[in-house]
Amino acid sequence: MAIEHPATRPMNPRFSSGPCAKIPTFSLDLLADAPLGRSHRAGVGKAKLKAAIEGTREILNIPADYRIGIVPASDTGAVEMAIWSMLGARPATMVAWESFGAGWVTDVVKQLKIEATVKTADYGQIVDMAAVDYDTDVVFTWNGTTSGVRMPNGDAIPTDRAGLTICDATSAAFAQDLPWDKLDVTTFSWQKVLGGEAAHGIIVLSPRAVERLESYTPAWPLPKIFRLTKGGKLIEGIFVGETINTPSMLAVEDYLVALDWARSVGGLNGLMARADANAQAIWDFCAANDWIANLAQDDATRSNTSVCLKFTDARITDGATFAKAVAKRLEAEGVALDIGAYRDAPAGLRIWCGGTVETSDIEALLPWLDWAFHAEIAALSQAA
Repeated sequence: MAIEHPATRPMNPRFSSGPCAKIPTFSLDLLADAPLGRSHRAGVGKAKLKAAIEGTREILNIPADYRIGIVPASDTGAVEMAIWSMLGARPATMVAWESFGAGWVTDVVKQLKIEATVKTADYGQIVDMAAVDYDTDVVFTWNGTTSGVRMPNGDAIPTDRAGLTICDATSAAFAQDLPWDKLDVTTFSWQKVLGGEAAHGIIVLSPRAVERLESYTPAWPLPKIFRLTKGGKLIEGIFVGETINTPSMLAVEDYLVALDWARSVGGLNGLMARADANAQAIWDFCAANDWIANLAQDDATRSNTSVCLKFTDARITDGATFAKAVAKRLEAEGVALDIGAYRDAPAGLRIWCGGTVETSDIEALLPWLDWAFHAEIAALSQAA
């Protein structure tokens, strides 16, 4: 007997974890003010870039004495810029609990060959951050986009630390309350929680990070694209809109539109509330169904943006094949796109819950998830 399809479909089936869903009010018409065909160094271009920087500061409540720069190559470029420019002055501690954090470990230990302690945790768990030596420079991910776990807060990070904290916050910024006094370098991309167009990164520097940049010269040569200083002084222009290389003014306009939308929903508090409501709907669904569970093992560390799920039914013998089949069914029905687990992560699903996603779409998706699971279980029974 065919399993009946749910009656309601998500209005927007885009639940990708990056690039993420556009703002709900998005229309190409909103980008009409983009200064296309103009130099980013012209007055209009600089003004747009500066507005993007100051809008970031406003929405995220970034302290006035922190520098904010728009840099190339998305969050990856921003992280690489930080570790190549600042690490090596003292020993480092590399913290990883998902694939991107593991990538930073590889860069520091194998490429830069810096003296480093490596602390790792399995997918679904985080490292005990209270056990980290903050007299070293500590590199970590705030929210594990591929593992669905996050730092619950910054309490473990001491204010009087000797080392720098370098935080990849790309799926946390605009959805979680980042403690700026505990973060010296923070990086993210606007393609995540605000659904902006990809390829541009943001780097946020505390006064302590600026001091490191101006007092330390790495032993290795720095490519132009990573250079934040000249003659031992910070290149201030980067932090007022004079980018290192040519940005897309169309993407910048898209980000400005997203920032305006963020203001309209209540700023950071409104964005966090939207993400929390989206994630809670999925958590409640998991609590009501014994065949699916959150990959995060501790409720306090569950991500409210990249919610990662695992199938727990004993009838499933090949988890990867089953999860891919469920995701394929949902995509074929046009109700959920791009929700398979990340390639390096445990088998399962990953549903983006950032603020640009409507809770009504999450709620409409969940009966379809139930439908796809039971349809695939039925198919397994028939094949047995």
